[in-house]
Formats: sequence, C-alpha cells, structure tokens
Amino acid sequence: MKLSMPVKIAISLGMLAAAMWAATNKHLYDIAVFNVLVSCGLTGIMVLHLRLKPSWSDVVGIFAGTGTLALIDFKLLHYNFNVFGLLSFMGLSSLVALAIRAAWTRDEESTRMRLAFLFALLSMIVDAVAVPFHAWVSKLNPRVLDLYLYSFDASLHVQFSFLMGQAYATWHRFGDAGMFIYIGLPVVLAMVVAGHLLHGSKKAIPAIVAFLVTAPLGIIFYNLYPALGPRYIFGPRFPWNPLTIEQAAHLRLEPILAAGYRNAMPSLHIAWVLLAWWFSRGLSVWERAIAMVFVVFTVFATLGSGEHYFIDLVVGFPFALFVYGLCAFPLGWTRKRKVTFWLGLGLTLGWLVALRVGIKLFWISPTLPWFACLATVAGVVIFQQWLEQASATNDSQENAQEAVAVSAS
Repeated sequence: MKLSMPVKIAISLGMLAAAMWAATNKHLYDIAVFNVLVSCGLTGIMVLHLRLKPSWSDVVGIFAGTGTLALIDFKLLHYNFNVFGLLSFMGLSSLVALAIRAAWTRDEESTRMRLAFLFALLSMIVDAVAVPFHAWVSKLNPRVLDLYLYSFDASLHVQFSFLMGQAYATWHRFGDAGMFIYIGLPVVLAMVVAGHLLHGSKKAIPAIVAFLVTAPLGIIFYNLYPALGPRYIFGPRFPWNPLTIEQAAHLRLEPILAAGYRNAMPSLHIAWVLLAWWFSRGLSVWERAIAMVFVVFTVFATLGSGEHYFIDLVVGFPFALFVYGLCAFPLGWTRKRKVTFWLGLGLTLGWLVALRVGIKLFWISPTLPWFACLATVAGVVIFQQWLEQASATNDSQENAQEAVAVSAS
C-alpha cells in the first residue's frame, strides 16, 4: 500500500512525539529500569532493526536518539542514571527508525519494514498489558495449585527445581549465564523474525503471529491452572531444604493461598524458545545454533530460578505444539495441521486434568510419571517434525510454481 506524503510525515512526527513522551514519562522510565524484561524487549527491537538494516546511518540514528533522550532524562529531568534505561532508549530509537523506514521505503523493503515495525510495536503492547493481566489472574485465583505440581515432581524421585536451584546458588557464573539467556528471550525472537523477513515476508508471518499469541493464550491456561513456582511456596527453604520423597508422598494436596503472579503452568518461556527453534528452520547455521543455546539454557534457568516446576516445562512442549499448529497458515487447514493442533491442545489440557485429579496415580511407581513425561516430549518432537516436513514440501511446491510462472512470463 502506497502512502501519501502527508501520511508519511504524520507517521514520522507521531512516532517521534510518542517516543519522546514515553522516554520522559517517569512512571514508564521506572518500569524500564526496574523491570529488566521490558528493557530487554526494547533491546530486541534494536536487534531486529539492525539485522534488517545494518547501515551506519541507522546506527548513527540510534545513538543520536539515545543520546538525545539520555540528555533530556538525566540532565534536564534529573532521572537517576541506569544502564537499563539506556538500553530502553536505544530500543525506542530503533522503533522510531523502523516506523520511518516503513513509511518512506518502497517495494519489497517497505513490506519487510512494515512487518518488522508491526511485530516490534505489538510486542511492546503485549509486554505492557502483561502486568495488569497477571494481576487480574491473581485476583481471580487467590488460591494456587503448587502442591499438586510439587507432588508430581517428587513422584519422579528427582526434584529437579531444587537441584538446579542449588547448582545456581553454588556456581554463580552458571546461574548468571542462565538468567542472561532467560531475560534475553526477546532477542532470539527478534533474531528469528528478522532472519525470515530477510528471506521473504511470507515465511515470517507464522513466526510473528506465534510469538505474539503465545502470551494471550498462556493467560487462559494460567487461569485454568494457577501456580507460582517453588521459590514462592517454599520461601527461604528453596533450594536447600526440599521435603523428603517420603514426606512428599504423604503431602496433603489442596489449593493454598499465596502471593505472586500465577504464571508457572505451562512454562511460556519454554514454549517461546521451542517455537524460536522450530521457526529457525531455513535460517543460517549460527542463527539455528543461537536458538538451540536459548532452548538449553532456558531449561536450566526456568528450574534454577525457582519460577517453575519440572512438569511446567514438560507441559510447555505440547502447548508450543498447539501454537505451532495454530499458526501454520501456509499449509491451510490440512489434516496434518489439524492433527498437530488438536494433539498439542489435547495433551496440554489432558496434563492439566491429570495434575489436578490424578496425582496419586503417579505415586504408584516412578516409572509412570517418567514414562508420561518422556512420551509427551517425544510425541511433540515427532509431530512437530511431521508438520515441519509438510511445510517444507509445501514451500518446495510453491517455489516450483513460482519458477514455472516466471519462465512462462
């Protein structure tokens, strides 16, 4: 869609004004400084921008915008200096640059920049509404089901969250690396989107939609199974003093009152990095390698931080498959896509039911919970590859048809 000159000017000036307002708003500045995930989300926008347009003019523009905002906030408004504030300024500058590029560039690059700007803007909006939605879920569900999740983990006879928490507390560099990856999630999502935008806008759309809808869909499941994580339930006992297996086997299971965000079941961090890995198909080796590093270290971080139980990660697999099938738009509503979609949704809901009413069954033998976890993960991997192969075949057919059309013309 071609934009008129007045519209282009209005978009550019509007984005500049919006960025200036956001950067000088004390409440928003404090959020960016004290909520590291927000500043990392804005940093992801810069990664997206410079991956698509790695030019010196854009780099100079980002630093000029960052310097201007820093001068206003730190010198004129006297806000306390913070490095996360600087990262946020860089992200805001990149967002403005993307908007200007989207408005003024032409042809294929215009489509690419518009999609990049849309993804960046919607990502910020999702981050902004996450906090009030988490508060709403907490208010709607004053009691949590953590004891059920802890009981399942203990039925494995290996308490992974406590073991990883001890590893984090013992080896600080290992813990720092894991948490760096954990909070850096927006960076890998931006990298995958940028990689696909460079190869073709059509391939980027399923990844963009999947990354954006994961959080809203996750809110629904947080309401279905409210839980916090072992750190919030055990307090100072985490990670050094878990219950013994014998004590856990006789634990009285009931919903309990506890404070905190109900965002443990399923693990959306695991779902996001799995989606990043799956959607990195067709990208370069180094992009695939970075995506896999995020998968591995996110597993460590979700457990070591005490934010999740092991079973939260397991259920994150079918949840990711559900989103993957939902967003496989190029395939149409084919049989393979239907099977993948319903299998992912069915397994996710099935686990929630089993973890609410069937915990005692898993205590019959540790073989049962182990088999259930391994079968779930293996099934998800098999069906994801099945749908991925269908996507690859579809891409090959479309490329062949385009080549024939070009030859005929």
